[in-house]
Amino acid sequence: MPIIYHEQANQFHLYNQSVSYIIQIMANGQLGNLYYGKRITDRESYAYLLETGERSHAAITCPEPVSLCLQYTKQEYPAYGTGDYRYGACIVRQENGSRISSFTYVSHKIFGGKRSIEPLPATYVEEEKEAVTLEVTLRDEVLGTDLILSYTIYEELPVITRHARFDHRGKEEIVLLTAMSGAVDLPDCDYEMIQLSGAWSRERYLKRRVLEQGIQSIYSMRGISSAEHNPFLALARKETTEKSGQVYGFSLVYSGSFLGQVEVCTHDTTRVLFGIHPDTFEWPLKTGESFQTPELVMVYSDQGLSHMSQMFHRLYRTRLARGYWRDRERPVLLNNWEATYMDFNEEKILDIAQKAKETGVELFVLDDGWFGERNDDYRALGDWYVNKEKLPEGISGLSEKIEALGLKFGLWIEPEMVNKNSRFYEAHPDWILSAPGRYETPSRNQHVLDFSRKKVVDAVYGMLKEIIGNARISYIKWDMNRYLTECYSKGTLPESQGMVMHKFILGVYDLYTRFTRDFPKILFESCASGGARFDPGMLYFAPQAWCSDNTDAMDRLKIQYGTSMVYPISSIGAHVSAVPNHQVHRITPLESRGNAAIFGAFGYELDLNKLTSEEIEVVKQQIVCYKKYRKLLHQGTFYRLKSPFEGNDTAWITVSEDMEQAVGAYFQVLNPVNAGWLRLRLQGLCQEMLYQVSLPGMTGEYFGSELMYAGIPIDRGRLLKETGDFASFLFFVKKKQE
Repeated sequence: MPIIYHEQANQFHLYNQSVSYIIQIMANGQLGNLYYGKRITDRESYAYLLETGERSHAAITCPEPVSLCLQYTKQEYPAYGTGDYRYGACIVRQENGSRISSFTYVSHKIFGGKRSIEPLPATYVEEEKEAVTLEVTLRDEVLGTDLILSYTIYEELPVITRHARFDHRGKEEIVLLTAMSGAVDLPDCDYEMIQLSGAWSRERYLKRRVLEQGIQSIYSMRGISSAEHNPFLALARKETTEKSGQVYGFSLVYSGSFLGQVEVCTHDTTRVLFGIHPDTFEWPLKTGESFQTPELVMVYSDQGLSHMSQMFHRLYRTRLARGYWRDRERPVLLNNWEATYMDFNEEKILDIAQKAKETGVELFVLDDGWFGERNDDYRALGDWYVNKEKLPEGISGLSEKIEALGLKFGLWIEPEMVNKNSRFYEAHPDWILSAPGRYETPSRNQHVLDFSRKKVVDAVYGMLKEIIGNARISYIKWDMNRYLTECYSKGTLPESQGMVMHKFILGVYDLYTRFTRDFPKILFESCASGGARFDPGMLYFAPQAWCSDNTDAMDRLKIQYGTSMVYPISSIGAHVSAVPNHQVHRITPLESRGNAAIFGAFGYELDLNKLTSEEIEVVKQQIVCYKKYRKLLHQGTFYRLKSPFEGNDTAWITVSEDMEQAVGAYFQVLNPVNAGWLRLRLQGLCQEMLYQVSLPGMTGEYFGSELMYAGIPIDRGRLLKETGDFASFLFFVKKKQE
């Protein structure tokens, strides 16, 4: 069993073949951390790893002769106010105004498997033997509150998941001001922090910087996880590369406002805190009430960044994403958004769908503009009834006609939003988030519905269930096109307004739960102005997400590369769009647009009728290629070979589990003058296996060791120069049959 309690030493050792995590019940009853890293041999006591002792200005938290100074001690869930002057994982306010707490050990449980924390999303197991869980109960007797810290370690993955629950049993009400999902204290600060940051249309750009004393953090106070900072960070040793070195990855399974913070103290220890952002949060607890934090997923790798990413991919693809579509091959789709925007009728839609069918597309998706009086983004959002002027036979009739063409049918919705110019808002003006006496800030001409109130969620659910349930719908694109402002609920008491941000996300999860329960075979794709809510919480409900509104192939290299740091290729919605590109106005070859998009949930976002016959043939070839390799692309092991953040070239490859097959891509942004040859070095192959390698215009036979260490010399002029700037090629690797 990979969790052992050493009773004499009061220590817990969580371990598998890759990782060890050791917890100490300290002399004051609080939990300390002794070690987190590469697997070490189990022994009866690791007491020598407890670093404590008196220092100048230190507060002693235990009577003599023990000199336990929390300021210098590595802890599991540090609290505020008893001698640790660093940021803590929890702050609890009593009725008398005190914010001091001290949670000490009461008991623990060790059991096989992993418990659900619904309604919050979380990773799971399908068989009890896949993981073991430790639950430690701590208690603050003054507060009358129990704190249950939960740790799950997976048997086959270097993964530990954590969350906390507060069970209040005291007579007086308390208020949680900070309730983080987890804290990790590391004994030194010789790390670089890796984060995924950006903005609309340049989401999840890779940033890497050296840790310094003080605070460095990522965050969102926007009500959703945001395009600005993804709820992920990693701490890597300075020498760590894609292929080697130590790295700790931290990913929060949550879709709302969050804080990921790294604090380096003046003694050069490092503390990581991750959880709901405390600046937009207050949660009162009466007797008998509980609060559950989101789940924090921690991945340790001593084999570089690629290995860390692969472990996240495997976990999130198979034990976070759920349901009918989790392991199924995703259909090739065509979305009409950039083809028509809101200017369409049934005839135009069927014309586009017919051409899509001819090229091999399997799913047609009708985007925004099908409901109410929706001809622009100023009106009708929230009016979930069909615009019969555009679609005389409704969604039901259109879906039947699309299926008659031999395609499946999908539909766009944005259930969390409303325009003031709508029947829905006119009937319920108090159902938006807005503060009394304050200007109600529009964004994209829309306002946020108050999903912290169940009756608002119920109303939206009822309208959309009627539409979806009466049509042949195989796919839903669930959009969310703005952040939260004036986050005040008219249906909530003044003392409970600090709950609204979190309750909003719980309302979103509730609606997702209902729809995935009612329509289990529909493929849901999450979206938020592109990639503004691309997070593990969404992946629990929708196995793929629209990666970015920016569909330019060259910009997508950085976006998809950064996204792959945490998220599986199967989750990355990636489409081929028209040129000039609608976001950056760049003209890129159709081949390169396809080569980028194929490494994702593949589709098109254009009117195929406007392509030349030669271009249509390219589209057909792309679709044939994707269908042939999509299982490998989505379920294989993904390696990043060359970074778009470090030069002019980008390369990556996906390798089958048995290492007998692989598909890769190489991209050149600008065409250099008089350039030398490329040396393409692959990863993930079997050293002794003989492979056939196919590139445009050339094939060869090479052993895996040659491909990985010597590499393949590539004539840039012959392979890439013909198309000049923005050139690319796919390459295919297959075991030579004996």
